[in-house]
Amino acid sequence: MLTEKLKKDMTDALKAGDKEKVSCLRVLLSAIKNKEVALRKPLDDQEATGVLRTEIKQVNESYEQFGAAGRLDMAESERLKLEILKTYLPSEISDDELTAIIDSVIAETGATKKDMGKVMKLVLSKTAGRADGKKVNSLVNSRLS
Repeated sequence: MLTEKLKKDMTDALKAGDKEKVSCLRVLLSAIKNKEVALRKPLDDQEATGVLRTEIKQVNESYEQFGAAGRLDMAESERLKLEILKTYLPSEISDDELTAIIDSVIAETGATKKDMGKVMKLVLSKTAGRADGKKVNSLVNSRLS
């Protein structure tokens, strides 16, 4: 399970003295714990991966903002956090597999351009967090056009 792996890796990073990794994993584990408290149940791997993706998105935005502001030291710190967090993402689904899933969902539902939301929901549930939402959106949009 992802949460146990994160806890084990944080312990290993503490023992190794890797302050950057420890800090990054603490923030992620805290976000997961907050989500568990909000939902009043332990998160499964898919939900924990969703929290991980949210954290990656936030760190990426910070990285871009620090870079635009000329704060290269802070941008470098955020880039390191991104690298650490991305190691915990499940492997990305290939473009060919994603296109095949999108085509099958469109064929099953007989979707048209106005059914984009329904197609997106079904595709994202079938990919189970292994595909980027923006990428799925652009492919679904091009397939429905």
